[in-house]
Amino acid sequence: MKILYFAWLRTQLGMAEEVIELPENILKLEDLLEHLKARNAVFEAAFSDMKVIRIAVDQEYVTDNVSLEGVQEIAFFPPVTGG
Repeated sequence: MKILYFAWLRTQLGMAEEVIELPENILKLEDLLEHLKARNAVFEAAFSDMKVIRIAVDQEYVTDNVSLEGVQEIAFFPPVTGG
C-alpha cells in the first residue's frame, strides 16, 4: 500500500511517501493509524491530534473507520485553507 504524507506531515516525518506491506491484523483505517503511531516517537507525535489531519483513501476523502481491503493508496494531509 502506498502512503502519502503532505505539508507539515511530510516535513515532520521526513518523507513524502512510502510503500508498506500491511500486517494481517491491519484491517481498518484506525488499525493503520495505531500501527503508524507505534513505529516511533516521531510518528506518534505527528498523528497525535487527528482533528488536524484529513485522510483520503484511494483519492476519496473519508471520515469513518473504513476497511482497507483492496485499498491501494492512503493520503494524510492537513486541512486546506483559502485566502
